[in-house]
Amino acid sequence: MASILVADDDADIRDLVAYKLTQSGHQVTVVDDGLSALKAVREHTVDLALLDIRMPGMSGLDVCRELRATPETESLPVILLTARSQELDIETGFAAGADDYIIKPFSPRELSSRVQAVLARATR
Repeated sequence: MASILVADDDADIRDLVAYKLTQSGHQVTVVDDGLSALKAVREHTVDLALLDIRMPGMSGLDVCRELRATPETESLPVILLTARSQELDIETGFAAGADDYIIKPFSPRELSSRVQAVLARATR
């Protein structure tokens, strides 16, 4: 399956997401902030990044923008995972380059389905 980076400062969310994705057969790397997410993407092969928007140091939006601005990672699929649910927040996420936007709280099944859909689109 795929190698997925999960970046979220909430340990409970991180553990839940990692568990569900591992259960689905993916290899998961977890980090708790944006700078660590960038470092992980640069040091490891990653097929998809799942980023919380609100993280210490560097937000998921900033990580997404940085990934899109770098030729080596400009096409890396990115899903934003956040409690921010206002229309403007969602627009901002997609404008930053996200491929999908999942609002907390979320269903683990929905998360798995959306990850599969984004990965499928990326391989076409």
